[in-house]
Amino acid sequence: MSWETKNYSILLVEDNKLNQTVVKFTLKRFGYFIDVANNGLEAIEKFKNGNYDFILMDIMMPEMDGIEATKAIRNLEEGKLIPIIALTADIMIANEEKCLNSGMNGHIAKPFEIDNLFKVLKSLNL
Repeated sequence: MSWETKNYSILLVEDNKLNQTVVKFTLKRFGYFIDVANNGLEAIEKFKNGNYDFILMDIMMPEMDGIEATKAIRNLEEGKLIPIIALTADIMIANEEKCLNSGMNGHIAKPFEIDNLFKVLKSLNL
C-alpha cells in the first residue's frame, strides 16, 4: 500500500526501548519527526512544551499509564484537540472502548504495522 509522506511531528509515548526503536525507524522512513516520552508523566511535560500533530500512546507504562496521561492531556488542552492514538498489545474490545472513552481517537494493536497507522490517520483526516 502506498501512502503520501507528510512532515508530521509525533510524540511517541512508549516505555519499551525496542518498541521505541521499531516505531521511530518505521516512521522516520516516511519523513516524520519523532519525539519520545518513556511514560505518561513525561508525555504530559512534552505535550506542555511541544507542538505535535498527534500522539501515539502506549497504555501499560510505569509512573502513569496511557489512559491517565490521555485524560491529563485532555484537561490541559485549549481549543483544538490533538489526536491521540492508542498503541497497545491488548487488542480486546473492552480495552479499545476504554481507550476511546478516555479521550483517545483511535487504537492500533502491537506489533506496530505502518498500514494500520495510516488507516487510522486517514480516518482522522490526517
